[in-house]
Amino acid sequence: MTALSEIEQELQATFPSHSYQEWKEAADALLKGKPFEKLLVTKTYEGFDLQPIFRKEDLEALTFTQDVPGAGSYVRSRSSTGNYGNSWKISQEQPAASAEEANASLKRDLMGGCNEANLLLDVATQKGVDADSAAEGEVGGCGLSLSTLEDLEKVLDGIDLKAISLFVQSGSSAKAVFAMLKAYCEKKGIDLKTIEGNLGGDPIGLWARNGKSPVTMEAAMKELAEIVKELEGSKLGAIYVDGNVFHNAGSSAVQELGFTLAAANEYFKALTAQGLSVEAIAASMRVGLGIGGHYFLEIGKLRATRMLWARMLKAWGASFEDLPIHIHSRTSIWNKTKVDPYVNMLRVTSESFSAVIGGCDSMHIGPFDEVIRMPDDFSRRIARNLHTILAEECDLTKVIDPAGGSYYIEWLTDQVAQKAWEWFQKVEAEGGLFAALKSGLVQKEISAVAAKRLVNIERRRDIIVGTNQYSNAGEKALDPRPVDYAAIKAERAAYVAGAKGKGATFAEGATLGEVVAASREAGEEATIEVIPVRRGSESYEKLREAAVAYEEKEGHAPLIFQANWGASRAYRGRADWTSAFFRAGAFEVRSDTDFDSIEALTEALKASGSKIVVVTSTDDNYAAELETIAKAIKALDSEIYIIVAGAPGESEAAWREAGVNDFVNVRVNNYQMLAMLMKKIGVIA
Repeated sequence: MTALSEIEQELQATFPSHSYQEWKEAADALLKGKPFEKLLVTKTYEGFDLQPIFRKEDLEALTFTQDVPGAGSYVRSRSSTGNYGNSWKISQEQPAASAEEANASLKRDLMGGCNEANLLLDVATQKGVDADSAAEGEVGGCGLSLSTLEDLEKVLDGIDLKAISLFVQSGSSAKAVFAMLKAYCEKKGIDLKTIEGNLGGDPIGLWARNGKSPVTMEAAMKELAEIVKELEGSKLGAIYVDGNVFHNAGSSAVQELGFTLAAANEYFKALTAQGLSVEAIAASMRVGLGIGGHYFLEIGKLRATRMLWARMLKAWGASFEDLPIHIHSRTSIWNKTKVDPYVNMLRVTSESFSAVIGGCDSMHIGPFDEVIRMPDDFSRRIARNLHTILAEECDLTKVIDPAGGSYYIEWLTDQVAQKAWEWFQKVEAEGGLFAALKSGLVQKEISAVAAKRLVNIERRRDIIVGTNQYSNAGEKALDPRPVDYAAIKAERAAYVAGAKGKGATFAEGATLGEVVAASREAGEEATIEVIPVRRGSESYEKLREAAVAYEEKEGHAPLIFQANWGASRAYRGRADWTSAFFRAGAFEVRSDTDFDSIEALTEALKASGSKIVVVTSTDDNYAAELETIAKAIKALDSEIYIIVAGAPGESEAAWREAGVNDFVNVRVNNYQMLAMLMKKIGVIA
């Protein structure tokens, strides 16, 4: 063992090492008898107990921590250099409905730093039907309507496909999109094999999101097999395994990863049966994962993805040097809000940072207004520039594995891998993802986690900044700028009707619906329960919308009169907490006056016109005077609903007898109380 230098000896003497037990005893002393496990250990929806401190001893059983990048478990990177000097693809979705709008948006993005054209197709196009036969809401809807070769030419006008990569989110219509792209390349004299990217065939995701599939899974796999065979050896892939369908329904991180692996396994099973090699299938895949707000967990999820991907490929007997996986990250929809939407900028900053640290290969960063309206140039520019800041100001392309060696993240990576693999095995035991979707197992398990999340949001155990906590009382809603999708559908239907019957191929003028109908086997997959897109803030947003409508009708927001009894400096924390509790529902809380006489309190309450009053004071003041206060308020108006800030304890019966109706404290469900009060005063039905 090398002898310590004088400086090292001095440092060791100045900062002696301590054992975990010594630290634990010091922490317990500071807690003064309060439970360590309850206060300092965090439980997650994944089933982990996050400790307040991690040490090298926590990694002793982990073998992958010794791996070099691009080898072994591939946790540290899928290749030996990772993102070092080679940034992830800046892949911002183009949500425009028309080809012309998509082209203009794409050009702005490419000029602003994007290097991948990410074309999100609308539901009709993903199903392989034309606008004239599409259902309501399937045309446009924050997605591109792509029907003819002329449409694709308009989208790609002035775009050099040899200089960027192409990612099309095509659902079940990848075969038709591929035929359209081939016709485009032939017309423009482009060698198809020089195009890099992915055609985004995702029949499983389309089925899960919509509950219905326009094609049987067997036929869909045959279509994908044809494309993969034709593209083998090129830079263009065909399959998109999209985990966002699970993530944005409110799943845990380990469910998302486990179910995504199960989806990939279905492709491996079906396509190897079509004579394709595992290596060719893997090379043709892109794996999509949502990135949520738990910064460290998301880093661990991406690192665990590579580990489990390598494990699955090796189980299939694949051989590879660089791990054939492309992880496409998309910032979460689940945690984005219509309320205080500028906070969404901060959310995607954390999410995109964790995606890069975790080692994503391409990424879409959601504009802050994407859940409210069609994003505008400003919001798209801010989102796009985040990529550049991470790469060029944070220097994240100068390190291969920034998270490597962190006791916490290495431990978390292992935990995510273990739990996700358990979910994968659970689905496989059900007969695979197809069977698990048909039986409702996947939907049931995700809904159970989503329900827990929503309860914790309602109880404000999970904080949504600006929504259930720290609300902005003077907030003005963004202009929603609604899009007339019915008009878009009518316009597209007329366009398609004029194009139909002109030929059998795209080059001859056929529409996408015609090409699909001519080449697809008849039949639909069994209908399943939809995996819906959920957002944690939706219930609060409905309360806010009702409050706005009430204000427009009545001339003022729903009122709560906060009766601060005695000098509020003596109970400032309780007073502020109480005001914030009700402002989460867009109540106007009149809380700026302290009262020391019944007459002043009742006079001010009468002048306010409020039918709800929350009495706020110290426990001692309650014991001495609350019954008198409550009786005086009821004498003023027996219909006034009296709430007391705090827990009543043994005094509850006496206080209710005096006129108190309810109590508000940390154990109360915030959302349920707000909704109840709104019903009581006619804000909601």
